[in-house]
Amino acid sequence: MSRCKIPEERDFYIRLAADERLSTRELGKLISRGLFERTMIDVPKLSSVMREIVPSSERSFRDRYVMDFLGKKTYADEYSMKQAIIAKMKDFILEVGKDFIYMGQEYRLQVGTEDFRIDLLFFHRELRCLVAFEVKMGRFHPSDLGQLEFYPEALDRDVRKTHENPSIGVLLCKDKDDEVVEYAMSRSLSPTLVAEYQLNLPPKKILQAKIRELFDEREQTFGITI
Repeated sequence: MSRCKIPEERDFYIRLAADERLSTRELGKLISRGLFERTMIDVPKLSSVMREIVPSSERSFRDRYVMDFLGKKTYADEYSMKQAIIAKMKDFILEVGKDFIYMGQEYRLQVGTEDFRIDLLFFHRELRCLVAFEVKMGRFHPSDLGQLEFYPEALDRDVRKTHENPSIGVLLCKDKDDEVVEYAMSRSLSPTLVAEYQLNLPPKKILQAKIRELFDEREQTFGITI
């Protein structure tokens, strides 16, 4: 904890370690990866339906995920990248949060006479819902939203148990335009999230400078010293 620069950062990691029962090694890795700064800066862009159905979901997701554990390798296709994530599943769950329980890859859904495959399926313990992850190697396009909305609906009808909350769809893409995402999701009727992934960890000094700017803005706006 001596590596934490401000009290808010220390409190963040203390709560995280207690909630997710992190080992010393796991906690040290998250501090080195600047999880506090990234969580504070990268507020997820959730659909309005997702905010309404799952109010606490903002605490469980981020706008950007760093998957530097995959290395700087250039993947030939999305399947190869998904296989690399599965091979590093422990690191992936440490990045997204330990409340995610891995349920399977290429998870099969049969709707009518057709078969569909979810890239990665998880169950989130706190939110008590299924979470379908779709991985795209390119930039987000509005046409991607149809698939992202289809899977939660199919999960809710055929897989979700009666005591569970509505399923969530998450699209992981290499790049996105936030305005395009906002337009595409403005009339969405499904709890969905579009997030970026990065294969390189941003320099911690840059993250710390951004968090300082954020706190300075809050101090000027609310007159509160942080």
